[in-house]
Amino acid sequence: MSETDISAILRLLAAAAAGVALGYPRELVDKPIGMRTLALVSLGAAMVAVVAMHDPSLAGQPDAISRVLQGIVQGLMVGVGFIGAGVILRDTSNKRVHGLTTATTVWIAAALGIACGLGQWVIAATGLVLALILLVVLKRIEKHVSPEMEQH
Repeated sequence: MSETDISAILRLLAAAAAGVALGYPRELVDKPIGMRTLALVSLGAAMVAVVAMHDPSLAGQPDAISRVLQGIVQGLMVGVGFIGAGVILRDTSNKRVHGLTTATTVWIAAALGIACGLGQWVIAATGLVLALILLVVLKRIEKHVSPEMEQH
């Protein structure tokens, strides 16, 4: 096994772990999208990034790598946006929208996967920590600020 293979494996493992970490708090409160789904989204995004970046035909071609990276990020984020859109529900009778946080959590899982797939460890770690703070800590603050409204 080459150093490149080991690096790719570590990137994929990191992406899956980030998805699990992102999904764990959601599992605790029985949300519809949890650890497995978010780990798969993150892993899938990382796999696409790793495969493209390890394509031997791109070696020594920075312009081609740049175009491939742009296409990967753009395509993944738009595609995952469609997955997330499938969980958003609008309740016109109560003038409420449900599922926005779930949809954005799927989207951030893909972004974390891309960061891991590209070996951007500081960005991936910082993004994961910030996402967990936003999902867990701010949820508690929202309950105190608007106790009559159930946040989704």
